Amino acid sequence: MTGPTGALPSDTLPIRILLVEDHSFTRDGLRAAINLERDLRVVAEARSGEEGLEALEHFEVDVAVLDIGLPGIDGIQTTAEIKKRYPAVRVVMLTAHDLRQEVFAALASGADAYSLKSGRPELLLLAIRAAAAGSAYLDPAVAAHVMGVVRLPGTCGPLTRREMDVLWLIAEGQGNKDIALALGISVSTVKLHVQELLVKLQAADRTQAAVKALRQGLL
Repeated sequence: MTGPTGALPSDTLPIRILLVEDHSFTRDGLRAAINLERDLRVVAEARSGEEGLEALEHFEVDVAVLDIGLPGIDGIQTTAEIKKRYPAVRVVMLTAHDLRQEVFAALASGADAYSLKSGRPELLLLAIRAAAAGSAYLDPAVAAHVMGVVRLPGTCGPLTRREMDVLWLIAEGQGNKDIALALGISVSTVKLHVQELLVKLQAADRTQAAVKALRQGLL
């Protein structure tokens, strides 16, 4: 477990990040990418879930970025413990895989965002900022892969089939115009479906709606 590195600009109030990654090369790269951003700062680092939990006892942290495949207690278990002990800390799960079962387990444990190591660095930064702001975030590649199952028969719950179609396309990263074209409906109708989805799922934004659909058993 280590503390912050580098000087902090005097005119910023950065998002404070705990970085938990057992591979030093990967950890060094993540730290470098994060600390290049004026609004983000790695304030503590750990090599395992146990070290990460210990770090939270000593450092003020806004967002914990965790590798899902940590030694000892893995990222799933660590996330559950963080949410139990430090509910104000947001969690970004980081993984090399987009396996559906891993995504479900991460969301069930309380993770607020899910990002791929193989993705563009800016997507991880987006995930961190979204989590810090209280929003849910799924890497677009993960969202498209996972949300493909919401169209199975009998899984729509309180949502209509058309709303599920719209939700699926939202998860694929489609905008309103593309959704309208794909479904053969008007853009204004798409907007109405999106607003209905946000209300029914009590979601603040489109991505959070997709994540809540997973958490509420629509799969």
